[in-house]
Amino acid sequence: MTSIGFWPRQAGGKMSRFTSWSNRLGLTVLTVLSLALNGRADVKLHGLFSDHMVLQQGKPVPVWGWADDGEAVTVEFRGKKVSTIAKNGRWLVRLASLKAGGPDTMRVAGNNTIELRDVLVGEVWICSGQSNMELPLSRSFESQKDIENSANPMIRLFTVPKLKAKAPVNDVKASWLECTPQNVPGFSAVGYYFGRALQQARKVPVGLIHTSWGGSPAEVWMSEKVLAANPEYQRDILDTFPAAWRNNQRQVEIYQKEKAELEQQGKKMERRAPGTPWCPTELYNGMIAPLIPYAIAGAIWYQGESNAGRAWQYRTLFADMIRNWRQDWGQGDFAFLLVQLAPYMKIQEQPNESAWAELREAQLLSTTVLPKVGLAVITDVGDPKDIHPTKKVPVGERLALAARGIAYGEKVEYSGPVFQKLQAKGGKAILSFNHVGRGLEARDGELQGFAVCGEDKKFVWAKAEIVGKTVVVSSPEVAKPVAVRYGWADCPVVNLWNQAGLPATPFRTDAFPLTTQPKKQKD
Repeated sequence: MTSIGFWPRQAGGKMSRFTSWSNRLGLTVLTVLSLALNGRADVKLHGLFSDHMVLQQGKPVPVWGWADDGEAVTVEFRGKKVSTIAKNGRWLVRLASLKAGGPDTMRVAGNNTIELRDVLVGEVWICSGQSNMELPLSRSFESQKDIENSANPMIRLFTVPKLKAKAPVNDVKASWLECTPQNVPGFSAVGYYFGRALQQARKVPVGLIHTSWGGSPAEVWMSEKVLAANPEYQRDILDTFPAAWRNNQRQVEIYQKEKAELEQQGKKMERRAPGTPWCPTELYNGMIAPLIPYAIAGAIWYQGESNAGRAWQYRTLFADMIRNWRQDWGQGDFAFLLVQLAPYMKIQEQPNESAWAELREAQLLSTTVLPKVGLAVITDVGDPKDIHPTKKVPVGERLALAARGIAYGEKVEYSGPVFQKLQAKGGKAILSFNHVGRGLEARDGELQGFAVCGEDKKFVWAKAEIVGKTVVVSSPEVAKPVAVRYGWADCPVVNLWNQAGLPATPFRTDAFPLTTQPKKQKD
């Protein structure tokens, strides 16, 4: 059963301008009548509960669905029963903390009985974001052998159908699949490689719930309640959408008119039709809300390209999105692991400003302002000519390392070097780092990607060398170093690693105004 309503009203019963406008927009959404309205009395389970599913170990597990008001519903699993009475057409029970293992059978009994087979208990992760999370295993680099060897009954896959919705939906039309060469080619490559590495390390079943959409900005993965509560987001995101939509409709009309005129002349339209602007909250409503409150261990996230032009805003927006998910799931501060933007676009000969570098900094910032947030740095697997680099094995494996260190508390080095502090001494800048581990190293020759500036704030390429567990940076053009930047570019060429085999994140030591920073905040 999918329930589609109106956008939630704000406090005081008044609708926001965005809410009021979106109700008039008439977006196409799926509406499914309730079982009760259809006159059916059968108990029904949410779509996440199917054969081959994975339940989260070590915490209470919600199980829910629909039934007639007053209908008694009992869920039986591993010899234990939990019962409840359906109210307002809905029921929910919570299984006590479970231990990893299986397969087992779950029985749900009301006026009818549902039996789910081949149920495992282990670790469940959400895999979300945009096109680099969506990119399927079949399109990833040299993946054919991985597909052929993918059969693993301890890994299960669930793909959330794409759905844009103007209000939160409460069901999802899909089912769990066992990881096999037949089922895995179309699944997220990053998600699969993450799950494979995690399952090998933890030796328990792993369930992967893939919910992503290419090109999507972060605000479409957030609830309207959260966006509307922030005056900046209300002004810059919610209130601007109606005008953006109207402008898009005008452009569509112009396009269609030009196309018709050309066709009458026997010609073809050369340019593409205008795309549809993203509506804030629509993917949260259609592809996150229906998953809540399914018990999970955490989430992995690969997104950012669509927000790069607003990197300054992303410094708070992304952290608020994480808070949004955590609050709505009601499972505390579950681990949230993200992939930093890969190198992309032209390699610059001289140090320059970069919106992509500013977005990477915003991503890094989230790991310092929120607990249990980790970052997978992939400066070594980008492609200047492709926004979708295909080498996804390191991406998934670094996310799995972060999960082991952050979510499970394993004593593993899960991060590359992260800048800690700068000390200027004798015309040189001495940089210290966290996550050095056994030491620092330069991959493939001398250190690259460091730039330094003096009080004039003009950055020049610098010589950098590893001295103990520090990096010493200098340039004959800068007598008194003030700031250092590393990998500060759209497409950084860098090679600082730690000896655990993980690359350093790009960084800057300065607090100079950024290109995406609003003018009023620069002054």
